[in-house]
Amino acid sequence: MKIVVNGAATEVQATSLEEILDELGHGGAKVATAVNEDFVPAALRDSTEILEGDRIEIVAPRQGG
Repeated sequence: MKIVVNGAATEVQATSLEEILDELGHGGAKVATAVNEDFVPAALRDSTEILEGDRIEIVAPRQGG
């Protein structure tokens, strides 16, 4: 299925946000996620279905000061 991840067209096989994170190499990483500009908490990722054309943002925390 074709989706957009962080602004880039991406082809994935998975259909849930959790599975897509695993497929893209973010499984287990501490990241923030949004689907179609709506924040998705970590506890809901496995039940969040992703559809063709959805836009996903994956943001890793940064340290700074």
